[in-house]
Amino acid sequence: MLVIPRSVRILLAREPVDMRNSIDGLAAIVRGGWQEDVFTGHLFVFASKRGNRVKILTWDNGGFILFYKRLEQGRFRLPAFREGTLGAQLDGPQLAMLLDGIDLSRVRRPKKWTPELGEGDRQNPVGVISTTRWSLAPKTTRVRGAPKRSG
Repeated sequence: MLVIPRSVRILLAREPVDMRNSIDGLAAIVRGGWQEDVFTGHLFVFASKRGNRVKILTWDNGGFILFYKRLEQGRFRLPAFREGTLGAQLDGPQLAMLLDGIDLSRVRRPKKWTPELGEGDRQNPVGVISTTRWSLAPKTTRVRGAPKRSG
C-alpha cells in the first residue's frame, strides 16, 4: 500500500506528456506551464498519450526522484477532467488505485466527516497550489466510451 501524507499534494496533468521527457523536461513543465514550485515535495503525475505509461516527479532532500511505470497490457484509468483546469488533484488512495489500474469511476467512497475549520487553520492550510487552476478528482468519474448507468 502506498502511504502519502495528507500534506503532500498530488497533481495529475490533464494533457498527455511525451515520455521522452526526463527530470529537467518535466520540471520545466511544472515551473513554466503550470507556474508551480517543483521544489515543494509535492507529487506531479504525468501520463503518456497512449495511457499505458506514467511518470511521477517529486523533490526530496536535495534531489529529484522520478518514478516510472509502464503497463504491458491495458491502460491507466484517468479521471475525467473539468474544462479549463490544468489537471486534477488526487489523494494518496486515488493515486494508489490509479497505479494499480483500478477504474476510479466504479469506486464509491463514503462521505467523510471533517470539522469546520477557518481559512489558514493548521489543519486546513492555505497552500501554494491554486485551487482555481486544479480541480479535485471527482468522487466518481466517467471514462470515455463507458456506458452510462441508468437509474
